[in-house]
Amino acid sequence: MVAPIEEDSRGILDPTTAQARFRLERFDPSPDLARVVDRYWAVSWDLPDGVTHHQEVLTHPAVNVVFESTGAGVYGVQRRIQTQELRGSGRALGIMFRPAGFRPFLGRPLSTITGRTLDLAEVFGRAAADAAQHDMAGADGPEEMARVADRFLAARAPAERQPGERISAIVERIAAQPALLRVDELSRDLSLSPRHLQRLFADQVGVSPKWVIRRYRIYEAAGRAAEGVDVNWADLAADLGYSDQAHLTREFTAAVGLPPAAYARRCAASLAALESV
Repeated sequence: MVAPIEEDSRGILDPTTAQARFRLERFDPSPDLARVVDRYWAVSWDLPDGVTHHQEVLTHPAVNVVFESTGAGVYGVQRRIQTQELRGSGRALGIMFRPAGFRPFLGRPLSTITGRTLDLAEVFGRAAADAAQHDMAGADGPEEMARVADRFLAARAPAERQPGERISAIVERIAAQPALLRVDELSRDLSLSPRHLQRLFADQVGVSPKWVIRRYRIYEAAGRAAEGVDVNWADLAADLGYSDQAHLTREFTAAVGLPPAAYARRCAASLAALESV
């Protein structure tokens, strides 16, 4: 079962502020779609007049399809921080695929849409996209929106097992092994050459195995930082397989835009501000 944001906020920067500004709900896909879909996520917000929230996200190595009031888009893996501006009230429904889960729907290497956003009609056709958008707009609440998305995909998902299912499992293995930091170690474990692994990831995931490994290690560091400022960064760097604290600091700063200690202070300040209200 997919974990709620209170248990898994990976990718959501400054999660304390995020939970105060919008509601995020997650839903499991139907059993037949679980091999290609990781989760459905629904965001709703109702901000006071004059209040704007900018939510920063470090996206997972996976494609997302997002339905909003203005239309629906297919988001390839995004290497950089994504910022979503929220104001007034609204809602959105997202489909987060498993790391290689969107490959059979796209029908070409996922690297061709890395860093890009496509209109839903570019992948599924205008009639199907319009029908899905219409059904989504008429849905009564987040859970019904998730069911609409599930029906939409179930009618189009391949019945046979897909090559990308193995790649999805490999990426999920990376996520579960915080000390794994080297592609050559992964390739040895899988009995695949690094070059072959690179080709598989480019085709089925859209980014390199090195990028995936680094993204999940940054998630671990950001999660620890969000818990408080009293983090022994040298010990954490060792726990995550980095050669030293400086290596962790460089990669964290490049991904998040702040050194880990500064990000920890930002999260602590957010928590203190909310507790004082």
